[in-house]
Amino acid sequence: MTRTDDMPSAWDERTQLTTFLDYARDTARAKCEGLSAEDARKAPLPGSPLMTPSGLVNHLRWVEYFWFRVMFLGEEDEGPWTDEDPDREMRIAVDLPLAQVLDEYAKHAERHRKLVAEHDLDAKAQGTTRDGRHVDLRWILLHLIEETARHNGHLDILRELIDGRTGV
Repeated sequence: MTRTDDMPSAWDERTQLTTFLDYARDTARAKCEGLSAEDARKAPLPGSPLMTPSGLVNHLRWVEYFWFRVMFLGEEDEGPWTDEDPDREMRIAVDLPLAQVLDEYAKHAERHRKLVAEHDLDAKAQGTTRDGRHVDLRWILLHLIEETARHNGHLDILRELIDGRTGV
């Protein structure tokens, strides 16, 4: 797998933000390289039974969907979560092949990359946050960089516990 470099090709704000998000996305995929189907479903942290490599990547895919499609564009929420199972995207991932989860994440990232290119960073989201604010596209990109980077740290820990691999 070729990973995006974290150095942007240009120094404008959009290029910097999208480069860091792509780098974080690629890092999540790289942390899953070489995992067996069985290992991708392992939850080695006893207090976190949903925290599997597959579950984390699927969570990242659906988090992007939520922020770009539901919040920013105002589309109907068709995510896998429910009121009874708010973490369902992590639970259902263990029933899917890791390759499928990674492929869906990459396909959705490409779709979102195009969406970002078509909108101004100051464009306001159609949906509102819990406190009633309409965030802008810039904030959504920053939030997704933070979210993806944080979960990459979780993937680091899981990978080391599962097979000892470090340094990705």
